[in-house]
Amino acid sequence: MIPISVEWEALHADDAPDAPAADGAAVATKSSLPRVITEGFKCLDLIYFFTAGDKEVRCWTIPKGWTAPQAGGVIHSDMENFFVKAEVVGWEDFKTLQKSKGMSDVKAAGKFRMEGKSYIVQDGDIIHYM
Repeated sequence: MIPISVEWEALHADDAPDAPAADGAAVATKSSLPRVITEGFKCLDLIYFFTAGDKEVRCWTIPKGWTAPQAGGVIHSDMENFFVKAEVVGWEDFKTLQKSKGMSDVKAAGKFRMEGKSYIVQDGDIIHYM
C-alpha cells in the first residue's frame, strides 16, 4: 500500500523540486506519484521503450514480453505488419556512452545492434524501426 494525499499532491503540483513552501519552510514530504507510477507499472507488468528522431523523443508503454514488431504496432499498425528489423540500444548503454547529439558514440562503441522479429523489447530500450 502506498499512502497518498490527493489534496497534498494538488497543492504542491506546481512546486519546483526542493523548493521551500510558500511560508519559507522546507517541504519535508515528497510526492508519492513517482512511487505510484513505478509500482503500478510493476503490478500491471508494463515496461516502456523510446523512439527518437532529430526533433522529438517519444516514450511508449507496452506489456512486458512483447516482441519488437508488437511494440512497433503501438506506434502504427504498419510497423507491426511490415516489420523487417530494428536498431536497438539499451538505456544504460546510451546513458553511459552518448556524449553528443545523435547515436554516433553508441554506434562507435558497437552497442547499437540490429534485432529481428523475435527480439523481446527490454525496459528502457531505444528503438529505431527500419
